[in-house]
Amino acid sequence: MATVTRRIGLSLGADHCWPLCYEAVMKRLDLAIPVSKKDVAKFEVERVSIEPWDLAQPVKYDVILDRITHWYPTSREWVKKAVVANDVYVLNNPWSIQACEKNTTYAAMMRLGFPVPRTWMVPPKEYEWTADLRITLKRYAKLFDVGAVGREVGFPVFIKPYDGGAWVGVTKADDEAALRTAYEGSGKRVMHVQKAVAPFDLFVRCIGLGAETRIIRYDADQPLHARYTTDRDFMPADQLQTMRDMTLTINAFFGWDFNSCEVLRQGDGLYPIDFANACPDSQVTSLHYHFPWLVKSNVKWSVYCAATKKKPNWNLDWEPFFKIAAKDIPFSEKLTQYAKIANTRLETDKYREFCDKHLRHVDEVVWEFFDTEEAKDAIRGKVAILFPPHEIEQFTEHFWAQIQKWRNEEGRPS
Repeated sequence: MATVTRRIGLSLGADHCWPLCYEAVMKRLDLAIPVSKKDVAKFEVERVSIEPWDLAQPVKYDVILDRITHWYPTSREWVKKAVVANDVYVLNNPWSIQACEKNTTYAAMMRLGFPVPRTWMVPPKEYEWTADLRITLKRYAKLFDVGAVGREVGFPVFIKPYDGGAWVGVTKADDEAALRTAYEGSGKRVMHVQKAVAPFDLFVRCIGLGAETRIIRYDADQPLHARYTTDRDFMPADQLQTMRDMTLTINAFFGWDFNSCEVLRQGDGLYPIDFANACPDSQVTSLHYHFPWLVKSNVKWSVYCAATKKKPNWNLDWEPFFKIAAKDIPFSEKLTQYAKIANTRLETDKYREFCDKHLRHVDEVVWEFFDTEEAKDAIRGKVAILFPPHEIEQFTEHFWAQIQKWRNEEGRPS
């Protein structure tokens, strides 16, 4: 049989630890997977450089794991060119990330019946003035009282950027005075005013990576390194299934492979509050115990996409979802039907079969790797970037202990 090469490109920004671990695991796997009756695929991993490029030049990658184009235009345009001109599979769809910010995702999922809290958009407090903008606002902008918006939505509320991330610019307002103060300080950001889910008894994040999901109890009151908890058995099975179905529906709807969905639970209700995260947490300094899962899922999904030459649906066909949304049936039944579409588009059954046949040893390789000095050095390197010198060893040992806890609880894969 002939050997063919499948190339995976890592398009990176400030990422440090997960690419090192991903590359090390791929090297240890040294995969050789039959992809036809005549060919066996080997896999190469390379970091994508930033440099001038010819729009007509070929792109050598089959799959790109993209962590930078949501904010860096040069890489964004290169990735888009790679897709339209060279049929490269990219995690995530760069057009969908660019066009479908949080406002669009709220509106779309509301149409599908998701119980998104009531949300208003308000114009920015400040502007970069131009002659045309002055005319536009003079003619059409109406004076408004943001406090009245808060009353309409219902206090308490959160005021937050409509396209934001990393908790930047997010403020809880319990009354009109607090809302006005927050709005006065919001600068040039376009803001949402969203009804708070209060009180709530559980904050959960579901990370979706391809057909894989991981549901984690989240504690936003903790410092960044402790927000993803290691709690188990915090949700009943039916709610876990709802979380998975919601996350995969959102991802399939927008053509995303990698996203996280934040949900607050109030009573028996699960309320999605943030689910358009183009660049979800991937660092050991935030994920700690859950970090090996992230590395393993990245490996399995990217290898599957590269080996099978998976073709994405770049045109985002929403009509099947809207047809279900129009049915006079309970949301739970709609969600089951949405999830069926999602699993079809993500090729979940085919992916599981592929993993069972070709990637069964990935679990053991990852389990073994995270007991090596190479893995610990990757963790130490990320800690050194984020923590002051006198805390580097302390937090390296802290995150290392969390990963060893994961290894102990997982046990050696059989």
